[in-house]
Amino acid sequence: RTHIISRKNAYHGSTVAGASLGGMSGMHSQGGALVRDIVHIDQPYWYGEGGDHTPEEFGLIAARKLEEKIEELGADRVGAFIGEPIQGAGGVIIPPSTYWPEIQRICKKYDILLIADEVICGFGRTGEWFGCDTFDIKPDLMPMAKGMSSGYLPISAVMVGDRVADVLINECGEFTHGFTYSGHPACAAVALENIRILREEKMVERVKDDIGPYFANALKTLEDHPLVGAVETVGLIAGMPLVDDKKTRKGFDKPGTVGTMCRDACVANGVIMRACGDRMVLSPPLCITKEEIDE
Repeated sequence: RTHIISRKNAYHGSTVAGASLGGMSGMHSQGGALVRDIVHIDQPYWYGEGGDHTPEEFGLIAARKLEEKIEELGADRVGAFIGEPIQGAGGVIIPPSTYWPEIQRICKKYDILLIADEVICGFGRTGEWFGCDTFDIKPDLMPMAKGMSSGYLPISAVMVGDRVADVLINECGEFTHGFTYSGHPACAAVALENIRILREEKMVERVKDDIGPYFANALKTLEDHPLVGAVETVGLIAGMPLVDDKKTRKGFDKPGTVGTMCRDACVANGVIMRACGDRMVLSPPLCITKEEIDE
């Protein structure tokens, strides 16, 4: 089983393998050899691609693209499906509620591994320790980074479930791999201290029960703006599509132009906001205050 199925507009890093797993058209168009046997299906972006379907209908439609691709390739050739619980660099694409349950049903049906990329969502961003907790995802493999040390020093890891670990331990013998800076003691110490602070100061609970809802309610005041199509939030991560027509969810004739203008205006006024095309993205620190949100 050599094939891995990913999603269009996904982001899983910038190495050759990471860019291949990701579905960023801009990265693929830069040329160079991509890793073979990685294929991409549609993303669960209801607002921009859902047409006349309800979010619940579209969630099932998007998830069943996985089953279609598995049957096209042959179930005996597909090893895994990878996805971010919420697509981050793709514009904070929050999937419909029907999406992840259907994805998991399909993975189980065809006995393929489920990889949940927690680099963006992990360590409290969604109001739970991991995005998998928010969406009730039971992954076999779970890459993580960023929030592991709150970005103070570079560190990453992959959490391995029993289904995979048992095979590695009992059937594979030594798993020969290694990196120059694996287990760097300074980075590990910072990550441990960061996790201690998250626990002791109940930062994750604060995101879920206090500052996250406050953040969402504050952003909701922007929904009346004629260019803001919607305000979509989970915990302390938000995406806001800018549109030409709110009723039809139609975008602009020159995609990315308005988003870039909005980003530049925000930065000029002291607000760090990212433009992913014409989707405006916010991901404030977990320690943000209500006063800072109001400002």
